[in-house]
Amino acid sequence: MQTTPDLANLPSPAACVQAVREWLSERPEQPLAYVHSFGCQLNVADGEKLSGILMEMGFGFTDDIEKASLILYNTCAVRENAEDRVLGTLGSIKRLKRDNPSLIICVTGCMTAQQQVADKIHTSYKHVDIVLGTSAVSRLAQMLYAHMHGLRYAEDTQVYMDIPEGQVSVRESRFKASVPIMFGCNNFCTYCIVPYVRGRERSRRPEAIIAEVQQLVADGYKEIMLLGQNVNSYGKDLADGMDFPSLLRALDKIEGDYWIRFMSSHPKDATPGMMDAILECSHLAKHLHLPVQSGSDAVLDRMNRRYTVEAYLEKVRYIRTRDPEFSLTSDLIVGFPDETAEDFEGTLALMREVRYDNVYAFIYSKRTGTKAAVMPDGTPDAEKSERMQRLLALQRDISVENNRRFLGRSMRVLADGESRKRPGMLTGRSSENMLVEFAGDAALIGSFVNVKITETHNGLVTGILI
Repeated sequence: MQTTPDLANLPSPAACVQAVREWLSERPEQPLAYVHSFGCQLNVADGEKLSGILMEMGFGFTDDIEKASLILYNTCAVRENAEDRVLGTLGSIKRLKRDNPSLIICVTGCMTAQQQVADKIHTSYKHVDIVLGTSAVSRLAQMLYAHMHGLRYAEDTQVYMDIPEGQVSVRESRFKASVPIMFGCNNFCTYCIVPYVRGRERSRRPEAIIAEVQQLVADGYKEIMLLGQNVNSYGKDLADGMDFPSLLRALDKIEGDYWIRFMSSHPKDATPGMMDAILECSHLAKHLHLPVQSGSDAVLDRMNRRYTVEAYLEKVRYIRTRDPEFSLTSDLIVGFPDETAEDFEGTLALMREVRYDNVYAFIYSKRTGTKAAVMPDGTPDAEKSERMQRLLALQRDISVENNRRFLGRSMRVLADGESRKRPGMLTGRSSENMLVEFAGDAALIGSFVNVKITETHNGLVTGILI
């Protein structure tokens, strides 16, 4: 048996899957894997593919880390405290390796795509066996093959531009599925680490995406979420002329009872053609998440967002001209380096004009490795916190007023779970991405229902089944 495999000359992924499967089949009991993904929905989708590879190799799965033969953490690097959390978790499971030396510990994802972090894990967390970067997901079987043939530590943090197709995913839901359509980002917003850990934009072939969605619909999935760091720049690297609006219209032709959502969109690539597709395609949810980040041109410039407030508002006005009540949500950063009181007032003014149904707001958090991390910042933390409270209060008022438009209406809702606070109630999302609560049997979870809205609140609306 080879004791020191050459990572550059391993058998193919398929051959390694088979070899590992045969090796595991010799065990008296099926080995169990504990898989945990941190961070965004793209990370979750990567975790589902990693689980698929593990399943093909013969692993079962467990939610009890104490019972695991393999532990895999799929990490996030968007914020530094996310990395600190993972490193703390790695330290806490050292005892498991001590008690069970045959335990295999893998760390993958955006965090390990940074070579300095991979090096730190290798030198300071000796109980970790395998480290993979974000684009090396398909190499998991090869790394396990090398480990099982005597290699103490296996690492691959290279950026691969090819996109392996046909990988099996172990879906976390039986009725909602995420479908990455592209990977990487070319925008280099000054606060964001993503281009450095996920590489440049690369689009999947449209026929592969269409085939995957067709199969999901045939399997009974009701909601398909198209994913990408900048999903609406899809196709710019393809030679066949397929852009994002064309892809949406092609997917809309798939027959079945389902709807399509997507995230996340960059305003500079939110074209009239994209908005027309949302409004005109019957399977597209009538909601757009369009992150603006700030209502100040000066701040947007320092963020390298490549649009102005007026350019953003023109896009909002376009879709609202066609549908005055169209549902919009957004992301906002409060307290970006040297954000002035005037800059912040511009954000509030933008919110009053757009009247978002909801916003996801964050106080700026410095991310080492980005340009914004070294920008001077003279705004006290207390001032940033006060601004955040004002922003949230304004959005609450807007949401309460906006939600009244649904009163008395019938809304089509995908029931997705039981209410955490009110026994006997179910929750779901409407096409407009509105959270809807209603009384119903748990057997309805995973199906579309019609709900007549009888009450409206800040974060949700409630109603009765029709």
